[in-house]
Amino acid sequence: MKVLENGNGISKNGVGIGLGNFDGLHIGHMSLISCLFKECRKRNIVSVLYSYKRHTDEVLKSKGHTPQILTLEKKKELLEKTEIDYLYLEDFSREYANLSPEEFVSGILVGKFGAKVVVAGFNYTFGKKGAGDVELLMELGNKYGFECFIVPPIKIGKEAVSSTLVRKYVKKGLMEKVRLLTGRYYSIYGTVEMGRQIGSTIGFPTANIIPEDYLVIPRSGVYVTRTNLDGVLYNSITNVGHNPTFGELKKVSCETHIFGREGNLYGKRIEVFFMAKLRDERKFESKEDLCAQINMDINAAREFYNAL
Repeated sequence: MKVLENGNGISKNGVGIGLGNFDGLHIGHMSLISCLFKECRKRNIVSVLYSYKRHTDEVLKSKGHTPQILTLEKKKELLEKTEIDYLYLEDFSREYANLSPEEFVSGILVGKFGAKVVVAGFNYTFGKKGAGDVELLMELGNKYGFECFIVPPIKIGKEAVSSTLVRKYVKKGLMEKVRLLTGRYYSIYGTVEMGRQIGSTIGFPTANIIPEDYLVIPRSGVYVTRTNLDGVLYNSITNVGHNPTFGELKKVSCETHIFGREGNLYGKRIEVFFMAKLRDERKFESKEDLCAQINMDINAAREFYNAL
């Protein structure tokens, strides 16, 4: 897969384009990507996933931005595992946001890419203030000469899979449900920073990272996790929150105790995968009480791994 920021002249034979924010790359998005690849292969044309460098809310909303599920780095990594030919990253600007639905179709999908196939989700909207919907997209497809495929919702139980639902479950700490919606464990990247070194003094050293401000963060608490360090996955437990026992931190941190890994990890890049929540974060009356609880958390995490 190649990452592009200019789509002119990708192919003289035209392309197939998948439309959406693709924040989260949940199983609904993967169904769209599968449909796109299948239709492109039938016609022997290249596939392009059309997305954005940043979430559209960052431009459209002055405050209250929608927290993102993936960093751009993680999105690229996941898409590399698909059969998509190109990822096109649009620079979503005010000028771009003011394009009418037909201007978007005629100027970008047809004018820039020469789209022959367009694939979108059932609730896709486009153009200024989201005025265009999938019905209009199909009408414009007939007008401008491309085939349009609309991917229906995927449901788990009675709930339609969506990025909104993924965020809801991450915020509640329901990581098993997040995995059902996305097909993978939710994860957070970060560079290990020097903290207050309290973990080391009580016998449970931690690798501390500060999540990006724009990401959705799991609810405060202790989680069973796995940590990717130098390409090796280690079992671990992670506390998300403000560490109230030793004086609350101002920013949310992820403090991960990695089983069987010792030594200085400062400056290393790690990825923490959240598997299940063990308990809420709470303040302990003494260091001894905290140590006893951490031992119980470690034992609970080991039982979780043994049951896999």
